[in-house]
Amino acid sequence: MRRTGGFCLALPLLAIFWPLVSAQAQQTADAGVITIESDLQSADNGTGVITASGNVRLVHAGRGLVATSKQAQYFTEEDRIVLSGDVDVIQADGNQLRADRFTYLLEEGRAIASPVPGQQVFSQWSLTPGQPVPDVQTETTTVTR
Repeated sequence: MRRTGGFCLALPLLAIFWPLVSAQAQQTADAGVITIESDLQSADNGTGVITASGNVRLVHAGRGLVATSKQAQYFTEEDRIVLSGDVDVIQADGNQLRADRFTYLLEEGRAIASPVPGQQVFSQWSLTPGQPVPDVQTETTTVTR
């Protein structure tokens, strides 16, 4: 596995996350920029997996979104982003989500949030009349005693 930090990996990561940007957001230069900060970033060309780990902070200014987690991975062949470990997602409009694992399926435009075993996913949405409900699926776990 090849490890790269900082600026050298920033441009490839921007290219990877570009599909997250809607057609309207692409009209302005800053709208498509995603910034990822972490203690370590690595890319494995063999598996097509890009990993950011340690104090991960992902900012998508065009969508007013900030996400933090212990790790973020982009699976290039599956077009899937996975945030894991103490995931917090906050949007400028007040929407929030807290989970242990958050998976975004880019091609399907669908997200799945999973809790720590024995706990629950937390989400809070500010909906206005006529606004579509976000497509987030949550998983629950059952504790057997």
